[in-house]
Amino acid sequence: MKENFLENMLFDSQGFEEDGEFMPLITIDEEDENAITEDINDILPCLALKNTVLFPGIVIPITVGRDKSIKAIQHAYEGDRLIAVLSQRDSNTEAPDADDLFRIGTVARIIKLIKMPDGSTTAILQGRKRFELLEMLQEEPFMEGIIKVLSYEEPTNTLEFEAMVASINDMAKKIIQLSPNIPTEAVVMLRNITNHSFLLNFIASNLGSKVQSKQQILEINDLAEKATTIIRFMDSELQLLQLRNKIESKTRVDMEKQQRDYFLNQQLKTIQDELGQGNPHEEEIEQLVRRAQKKDFPQEVKQVFNKEINKIRRINPQVPEYSVQLNYLELMLDLPWNEFTEDNFDLRKVKKVLDRDHYGLDKVKERILEHLAVLKLKGDMKAPILCLVGPPGVGKTSLGRSIAKAIDRKFVRMSLGGLHDESEIRGHRKTYIGAMPGRVIQSLKKVGASNPVFILDEIDKVGKSFRGDPSSALLEVLDPEQNSTFHDNYLDVEYDLSKVMFIATANSLSTIQPALLDRMEIIHVSGYSTEEKLEIAKRHLIPKQRKEHGLKSAHVKLSRAVTEKIIQSYTRESGVRSLDRVLAAVMRSIAKKVAMEEEYNETVKATDLKDMLGPTKYDREAYRVEDTPGVAVGLAWTSVGGDILFVEASLNKGKGKMTLTGNLGDVMKESASTALSYLRAHSESMGIASEVFEKNDLHIHVPEGAIPKDGPSAGITMLSAMTSAYTGTPLKPYVAMTGEITLRGKVLPVGGIKEKVLAAKRAGIKEIILCKENKKNVEEIDAAYIKGVEFSYVSKMQDVLRIALSA
Repeated sequence: MKENFLENMLFDSQGFEEDGEFMPLITIDEEDENAITEDINDILPCLALKNTVLFPGIVIPITVGRDKSIKAIQHAYEGDRLIAVLSQRDSNTEAPDADDLFRIGTVARIIKLIKMPDGSTTAILQGRKRFELLEMLQEEPFMEGIIKVLSYEEPTNTLEFEAMVASINDMAKKIIQLSPNIPTEAVVMLRNITNHSFLLNFIASNLGSKVQSKQQILEINDLAEKATTIIRFMDSELQLLQLRNKIESKTRVDMEKQQRDYFLNQQLKTIQDELGQGNPHEEEIEQLVRRAQKKDFPQEVKQVFNKEINKIRRINPQVPEYSVQLNYLELMLDLPWNEFTEDNFDLRKVKKVLDRDHYGLDKVKERILEHLAVLKLKGDMKAPILCLVGPPGVGKTSLGRSIAKAIDRKFVRMSLGGLHDESEIRGHRKTYIGAMPGRVIQSLKKVGASNPVFILDEIDKVGKSFRGDPSSALLEVLDPEQNSTFHDNYLDVEYDLSKVMFIATANSLSTIQPALLDRMEIIHVSGYSTEEKLEIAKRHLIPKQRKEHGLKSAHVKLSRAVTEKIIQSYTRESGVRSLDRVLAAVMRSIAKKVAMEEEYNETVKATDLKDMLGPTKYDREAYRVEDTPGVAVGLAWTSVGGDILFVEASLNKGKGKMTLTGNLGDVMKESASTALSYLRAHSESMGIASEVFEKNDLHIHVPEGAIPKDGPSAGITMLSAMTSAYTGTPLKPYVAMTGEITLRGKVLPVGGIKEKVLAAKRAGIKEIILCKENKKNVEEIDAAYIKGVEFSYVSKMQDVLRIALSA
């Protein structure tokens, strides 16, 4: 790069080629160019300069090398010593002619010719006046042409011109201060220049601009315009110097800090060596290498580890990247690569443990035993991916812990409820500050085994936001064909999850995306019956609460009848969470009496429950149907299990309008319309006069209006209530029903049968009307749990009305 403004102010005895860089000098006599009166011939020899422009008043040394240039210099030196100096348009042209030269140049006086030791000739030239080349007379043996001397146009606005000159002076001083290669004495040199035109030529000559820019300045006749152009070029150069100075200053600070850190580190290393402590960071890395030798890395992981170890050896321990790299290597060493716990293949013992910890849940237990049986026979098998679906409190999550204990595996639980960031599953890239692996990898690191029982709790409650979709990230985790090469963004190498036994839990399948649902084996976990709750309370809940409250067996005794009373009168749920809380309240009441040494009866009676738990919350008597026409009992499925549902129908004088209330959904409203249309079509066979429909308004209401209700399963219940209202015949008491109807009067099957049947049993229902196709669902329920309940299976609506309206 060309040296910047004024960097070559001082001239030494070194010579320069006419096509090389030059160093201008100030003439001793600052003559005004317009005041020079010496005779200049119209015809002068011409000298071509490659990389510079000569300005009037400036002295430059040039080393003459080309034959034409030597002959021109010698011819002029032997005469009046004046020579016409022109700059080349293209510096790469070795033999320029008239077309290769600019038309405006400077007449120079040859002050001295010096023979150099190497045989070359150096000429000292002083610029005198500008000229215009009118015609080139000859080009051999040297160039000679006709010239016309040019003069400057004096500025019309002297005050403005003086201001511009002052500005140029100030900018020149700033440039001198910013440039490290210009001595401060140059400021004194500038201060001594009093001639304005010479100052402009001197500044222009020393600009770090290109030849074309300098030639542009040389060709300007108006001194004011020339000053303006020089200011523009100087401003660009000043900005460049300021920027360079800023960069150099910042770099210098950074370099000084690095040198200081290096010096201190070297001192610290020397001190540690003297004390015999060695380099702690090197020892830290060697410890990682020794740990790696004991790990059973896959080949690909081993290569990555070795590469990262070599990288950390080259990193300064003081920079942040060192700790990032160190954390990454420690994670790789902490992960259980090819480390597995030995499974317990004593299937009888496994079954015994599962039965001891959980009552019921036979389907899940059977599936676990089947997997272990195949694993025992085959020796290697991909772990199943199960999804337990059921209402809250039925033991889905605790079952995972029980399974892990039964088969002697480590246990991991990861709650997915409310998760809305994909990086929670796959992790962040380690280049980010504070990056961490995903929770799957973190969990495996925590348990130290690659084949744990991994519970994905509440998988139906995974969120979704602008950070990504975690359920989509779970597709890779839960796909048996893909999870053998699971990719975590932080770890950045593949990890085998195929030996992990994933068990997901959910309350509903409706919110799980279909692709994720397709990868899991769905096992429905139904709500508990009263009989099952009695066994759970006896085997698990009562002993647990007694222990947690510091009581012994002799302090409290709960009979089966009292426990059943608690279940039926103080809880209404599919699981046993509320029952657990109620039993805790009983234990607290007993613990208070024991602690205060009060007299009490160790055997809790039913009459004692009111004092311990307050009035009963749920009363079975409330579910008895009154002897009133138009009231039918249906069965409903909810997220917490089953429930019974009352449908009330009444007639009022009117014009045949039907009103539906009770916060009903669209499907339920359509069921009511279908039922009324069927009843109108078959009114004669049911003994209902057709004018009754025209003269009366029908109002159907489902109580508990604050709770939204929807679904087709209340179809036969609504039709039964309507028929009862129109005929004035009350429905048979203690009868509940569920099923969808069609306009043709057919009864269709519905879902959630077990939950609905158990709810009916809890409510004291004695007879349940179902579609014939739902018989298979009833057969799956343990007969002991539905003892005392009669089932009537129908396929047509006439059969429903015949059973429901019979006395």
